[in-house]
Amino acid sequence: MFGIAVRSLAETVHADGYRPDLMLAIARGGLLVAGGLGYALGVKNLHVANVEFYTGVDERLPMPVMLPPVPDLVDLADARVLIADDVADTGATLALVKDFCADHVAEVRCAVVYEKPTSTVRCEYVWRRTDSWIDFPWSAQPPVTGAANRDA
Repeated sequence: MFGIAVRSLAETVHADGYRPDLMLAIARGGLLVAGGLGYALGVKNLHVANVEFYTGVDERLPMPVMLPPVPDLVDLADARVLIADDVADTGATLALVKDFCADHVAEVRCAVVYEKPTSTVRCEYVWRRTDSWIDFPWSAQPPVTGAANRDA
Protein backbone atom coordinates (compact mmCIF):
# COMPACT_ATOMS: atom_id res chain seq x y z
CA MET A 1 0.00 0.00 0.00
CA PHE A 2 2.89 2.38 0.64
CA GLY A 3 3.93 2.34 -3.02
CA ILE A 4 0.35 3.02 -4.08
CA ALA A 5 0.06 5.87 -1.55
CA VAL A 6 3.25 7.60 -2.68
CA ARG A 7 2.43 7.21 -6.36
CA SER A 8 -1.04 8.64 -5.75
CA LEU A 9 0.48 11.60 -3.88
CA ALA A 10 2.88 12.21 -6.77
CA GLU A 11 0.04 12.13 -9.29
CA THR A 12 -1.89 14.66 -7.18
CA VAL A 13 1.13 16.98 -6.98
CA HIS A 14 1.68 16.71 -10.74
CA ALA A 15 -2.01 17.24 -11.57
CA ASP A 16 -1.96 20.37 -9.40
CA GLY A 17 0.83 21.78 -11.56
CA TYR A 18 3.29 22.06 -8.69
CA ARG A 19 6.84 21.33 -9.83
CA PRO A 20 9.11 21.16 -6.79
CA ASP A 21 12.79 21.91 -7.24
CA LEU A 22 13.66 19.90 -4.17
CA MET A 23 12.16 17.50 -1.68
CA LEU A 24 12.66 18.19 2.02
CA ALA A 25 12.19 15.01 4.04
CA ILE A 26 11.29 15.20 7.70
CA ALA A 27 13.39 12.46 9.25
CA ARG A 28 12.71 9.75 9.89
CA GLY A 29 9.29 8.78 8.52
CA GLY A 30 9.44 11.41 5.80
CA LEU A 31 12.63 9.93 4.35
CA LEU A 32 10.72 7.09 2.74
CA VAL A 33 7.96 9.37 1.47
CA ALA A 34 10.42 11.92 0.06
CA GLY A 35 12.44 9.23 -1.68
CA GLY A 36 9.35 7.76 -3.31
CA LEU A 37 8.03 11.18 -4.33
CA GLY A 38 11.46 12.15 -5.63
CA TYR A 39 11.48 9.15 -7.96
CA ALA A 40 7.86 9.59 -9.03
CA LEU A 41 8.21 13.33 -9.71
CA GLY A 42 11.71 13.16 -11.20
CA VAL A 43 13.18 15.32 -8.41
CA LYS A 44 16.73 14.28 -7.60
CA ASN A 45 17.48 17.07 -5.13
CA LEU A 46 16.55 15.74 -1.67
CA HIS A 47 17.34 17.40 1.65
CA VAL A 48 16.65 16.24 5.19
CA ALA A 49 15.34 18.05 8.25
CA ASN A 50 16.02 16.02 11.38
CA VAL A 51 13.27 16.75 13.88
CA GLU A 52 12.75 15.14 17.27
CA PHE A 53 9.21 15.19 18.63
CA TYR A 54 7.85 11.70 19.28
CA THR A 55 9.53 9.77 22.07
CA GLY A 56 7.22 6.73 21.99
CA VAL A 57 3.76 5.60 20.92
CA ASP A 58 1.63 8.73 21.21
CA GLU A 59 4.30 10.24 23.52
CA ARG A 60 6.06 13.44 22.53
CA LEU A 61 8.22 16.30 23.71
CA PRO A 62 6.45 19.57 24.60
CA MET A 63 7.64 21.03 21.27
CA PRO A 64 9.47 19.60 18.25
CA VAL A 65 13.17 20.35 18.04
CA MET A 66 15.28 20.58 14.89
CA LEU A 67 18.46 18.53 15.27
CA PRO A 68 21.77 19.16 13.51
CA PRO A 69 22.71 19.29 10.79
CA VAL A 70 20.09 21.92 10.01
CA PRO A 71 19.45 22.32 6.27
CA ASP A 72 21.27 25.27 4.73
CA LEU A 73 18.73 27.37 2.87
CA VAL A 74 21.29 29.72 1.34
CA ASP A 75 20.81 30.03 -2.42
CA LEU A 76 17.28 28.57 -2.31
CA ALA A 77 15.42 31.88 -2.73
CA ASP A 78 13.94 30.76 -6.06
CA ALA A 79 13.30 27.16 -5.03
CA ARG A 80 9.92 25.47 -4.84
CA VAL A 81 10.13 23.05 -1.89
CA LEU A 82 7.93 20.06 -1.18
CA ILE A 83 8.13 18.94 2.45
CA ALA A 84 7.39 15.23 2.86
CA ASP A 85 6.41 13.31 5.97
CA ASP A 86 4.56 10.11 6.75
CA VAL A 87 1.83 11.63 8.95
CA ALA A 88 0.54 15.03 10.01
CA ASP A 89 -0.63 14.22 13.53
CA THR A 90 -0.52 17.38 15.64
CA GLY A 91 1.05 19.35 12.79
CA ALA A 92 3.74 20.74 15.10
CA THR A 93 6.64 19.13 13.23
CA LEU A 94 5.35 20.26 9.84
CA ALA A 95 4.73 23.77 11.16
CA LEU A 96 8.29 23.98 12.49
CA VAL A 97 9.82 22.92 9.17
CA LYS A 98 7.41 24.94 7.02
CA ASP A 99 8.04 28.08 9.09
CA PHE A 100 11.80 27.43 8.89
CA CYS A 101 11.58 27.46 5.08
CA ALA A 102 8.91 30.10 4.51
CA ASP A 103 11.09 33.23 4.39
CA HIS A 104 13.96 31.58 2.51
CA VAL A 105 12.40 29.82 -0.47
CA ALA A 106 10.05 30.83 -3.29
CA GLU A 107 7.27 28.46 -2.24
CA VAL A 108 6.80 25.64 0.23
CA ARG A 109 4.09 22.98 0.28
CA CYS A 110 3.55 19.79 2.26
CA ALA A 111 2.78 16.20 1.25
CA VAL A 112 1.89 13.45 3.71
CA VAL A 113 0.58 9.93 3.49
CA TYR A 114 -1.85 10.50 6.38
CA GLU A 115 -3.33 13.67 7.86
CA LYS A 116 -5.28 13.69 11.10
CA PRO A 117 -8.05 16.15 11.97
CA THR A 118 -5.93 17.27 14.95
CA SER A 119 -3.18 18.63 12.66
CA THR A 120 -2.69 22.39 12.86
CA VAL A 121 -1.17 22.28 9.36
CA ARG A 122 -3.45 21.52 6.44
CA CYS A 123 -1.22 19.84 3.91
CA GLU A 124 -1.66 20.60 0.24
CA TYR A 125 -1.21 16.93 -0.67
CA VAL A 126 -2.69 14.10 1.41
CA TRP A 127 -3.24 10.47 0.49
CA ARG A 128 -5.68 9.62 3.32
CA ARG A 129 -7.26 11.40 6.27
CA THR A 130 -7.82 9.48 9.50
CA ASP A 131 -8.08 9.93 13.25
CA SER A 132 -6.59 6.47 13.92
CA TRP A 133 -3.10 5.78 15.24
CA ILE A 134 -0.93 4.61 12.31
CA ASP A 135 1.49 1.71 12.79
CA PHE A 136 4.00 2.03 9.96
CA PRO A 137 6.03 -1.10 9.24
CA TRP A 138 9.31 0.77 9.81
CA SER A 139 8.35 2.02 13.28
CA ALA A 140 5.94 -0.61 14.62
CA GLN A 141 8.63 -2.51 16.50
CA PRO A 142 11.22 -1.20 18.97
CA PRO A 143 14.79 -0.64 17.78
CA VAL A 144 17.05 -3.67 17.55
CA THR A 145 19.36 -3.04 20.51
CA GLY A 146 20.94 -4.65 23.52
CA ALA A 147 20.83 -8.43 23.94
CA ALA A 148 19.28 -9.04 20.52
CA ASN A 149 22.37 -7.57 18.83
CA ARG A 150 24.89 -9.36 21.05
CA ASP A 151 23.31 -12.76 20.36
CA ALA A 152 23.50 -12.37 16.59
